Amino acid sequence: MIIEELQKKYAAGERDFTDFNLFEANLSGINLSGANLSGVNLSVANLSGANLTDANLRKAKLNITKLNGAHLSGTNLSDADLNVANLVLVNLKKAKLVGAKLIRAELIRAELSEANFSFADLSGASLIEATLRKTNLSSANLKGANLRFASLTGANLIETNLQGVDLSGADLSGADLSGAELRQTNLTGANLNGADLSGANLRWASLIGANLKWANLSDAKLSGADLSRADLSQANLLNTSLVHADLSNTCLIEVDWIGADLTGATLTGAKIYGASRLGIKTEAAICEWFDLSANGDRSKVHYLNAEKITSFFHETLPKVKIIVDAPLDSSSHYALAATYYQISKYLPELNQPPSIEINSCRTIISFQMKSDKKLFATAYATIIAFHDGAKTQEKISNIMQMLNSQDANFFTPQTTKKIKQLTTAFNQSIQQVNQINQDKELLRFCKGIKFFQTPTKITLLNSSAQSFNVYHHPTFGKQIINKFGKNSEEETIIQVPQTDSYSINTIMNFLDGFHNFEN
Repeated sequence: MIIEELQKKYAAGERDFTDFNLFEANLSGINLSGANLSGVNLSVANLSGANLTDANLRKAKLNITKLNGAHLSGTNLSDADLNVANLVLVNLKKAKLVGAKLIRAELIRAELSEANFSFADLSGASLIEATLRKTNLSSANLKGANLRFASLTGANLIETNLQGVDLSGADLSGADLSGAELRQTNLTGANLNGADLSGANLRWASLIGANLKWANLSDAKLSGADLSRADLSQANLLNTSLVHADLSNTCLIEVDWIGADLTGATLTGAKIYGASRLGIKTEAAICEWFDLSANGDRSKVHYLNAEKITSFFHETLPKVKIIVDAPLDSSSHYALAATYYQISKYLPELNQPPSIEINSCRTIISFQMKSDKKLFATAYATIIAFHDGAKTQEKISNIMQMLNSQDANFFTPQTTKKIKQLTTAFNQSIQQVNQINQDKELLRFCKGIKFFQTPTKITLLNSSAQSFNVYHHPTFGKQIINKFGKNSEEETIIQVPQTDSYSINTIMNFLDGFHNFEN
């Protein structure tokens, strides 16, 4: 069909041009907006500056086609072939390109905002300075593509293949890259503020000087990645792998990285004010000094060597364990959750629920701490719901009295400081428990429930993985003897002597394993 005829038919109102062969046709500047061109062969055609707005080009052949400066907003190009096509400065805003093939296509400075490229193949494509705001690129293949200085704010890149892509200087703020493949990707100077990179593979990626403030990198793999001079302040690095990563001069202020693996990582000059030093694996890490200043201005520098880094960070997180001598049933589970929810109103540090491990005989309720100094205080407060609460609290009070009654010369200055901080936290816990006891309705959920009357064992675990048995009920783990047979409700409990006893040396050995409270 000649071009003149096509234009006449279009002018006359005809819109269906499916399966036409327009190979090598010169359609520069033509207006075919809203036309149905599905399956049309437009390979090697010239459509530069053409108006194809809202047209249907599904499964069309546009290989090596000139579409530079064309208007394709709202166009359906799903499953179309645009390999090596010239799409420079094209307008594809809100276009549909699901499953489309754009291998080595030229999309320099193209407008692609809110377009749908899910499952599309853009491998080797050039998208330099392209605009892809809120664009859907989920599960797309962009391996080896060039997106230097592209704008991808709020883009959907879930499970997208971005291996070896050049994203240097790109704006990915607020983008969702969860589960994305980013091996050896160049993100130097990129803006990833608030981006979701959870579970992403960033092995050997370059993130030099990148902005990762508030980014979510939980469970991400960054082994061998270069994060030098990057800003990760307030980022989420929970359970992130940073094995042999370069974090020199990186800003890690108030980062949440419990469970992170920094084995063999380089940390010299890192800014770590407000970052936890517990629950971090740093075996064979390299660090000459840290910047501990609040503003990262090196006003407070801490020097250390290979031996000191293992004491500066501890892999173990302190825990309070309440071991109940009975399995948790559904009604008790509900009561337990409701009780600790109510208690958390008075104890802000219990804003996270405990972990619960249940077997056929026992229930272990674990409260994970971010500091050793609140171990005794937390145990004192969390046992309140159980019948053994009073006895446990008495034991903890005795331990604190024992520590505070010693002659000042008995302890080193560092130990004295630890005891003062333990005492401050403990006194605060007493006040909180007193408030809870005054609240008549607070503990109503656990009253009358057998689970809370069951014998308990309370154990503390410090940051050096040392355990300390605070209280052990005399009948914990002992078989109940029934005097009248299996069906009788009257029971006799075997009485055994209380075995918990503490020497000052036992307590001090446990305290010596505490992580240094200073930042």
